[in-house]
Amino acid sequence: MRHFDYIRETEPVAAALAASVAGARFIAGGTNLLDLMKLQVETPETLVDISRLPLKEIEPGADGGLRIGALVPNSDLAAHPAIRRDFPVLSRALLAGASGQLRNKATTGGNLLQRTRCGYFYETSAACNKREPGSGCDAMQGFNRMMAVLGASDRCIAANPSDMAVAMRALDAEVETLDAQGGTRRIPLHAFHRQPGDTPHIETTLEPGELITAVVLPPRSEERRGGKECRSRWSP
Repeated sequence: MRHFDYIRETEPVAAALAASVAGARFIAGGTNLLDLMKLQVETPETLVDISRLPLKEIEPGADGGLRIGALVPNSDLAAHPAIRRDFPVLSRALLAGASGQLRNKATTGGNLLQRTRCGYFYETSAACNKREPGSGCDAMQGFNRMMAVLGASDRCIAANPSDMAVAMRALDAEVETLDAQGGTRRIPLHAFHRQPGDTPHIETTLEPGELITAVVLPPRSEERRGGKECRSRWSP
């Protein structure tokens, strides 16, 4: 792992400002980023620790839905009574997506920003346009049974690894963000992740330093519930 600078921020705008410079990355749970750094797939020059930001609440939304703070751990989100009752598809996706240890550390915002599990992306000696733009894609002619079928391109066939994102897309979720100037916006999840096209290394519509602050679920409807109430080991 290479040397890097470490900054811990406790205020959202300051965190966005610190992460807006070239080579900076946010870190919260670190369940994906630290692995990538160990393998030198990612080599950030600065890590901006946002784990102390006040973004850990699950609360009613202004329109009657739910507002989920970006730093809510996946385990807390899966176990929340309102999620299990009104949005069971989300709870089930989270419980199916990782081990308990990972769910305890992984955050809502970080889950949306996971990078692909494609083996060629992780292998730095392989050609990968997502890791090194313009180098090619060894997955095209390699072991690709688990790669993307829809939304791929002739530059990249890697799949997005987030089970949570699939459930939230079905629920018409929106992503709230904050930039370094204090500006906010709300991005429909269907417009948040980019298809690979000619630039597979650009995976979302976020700008440099733009911080996810929350994910908003619209009010419950029978079409959005996604099945019966989730009964898990946290159920009474």
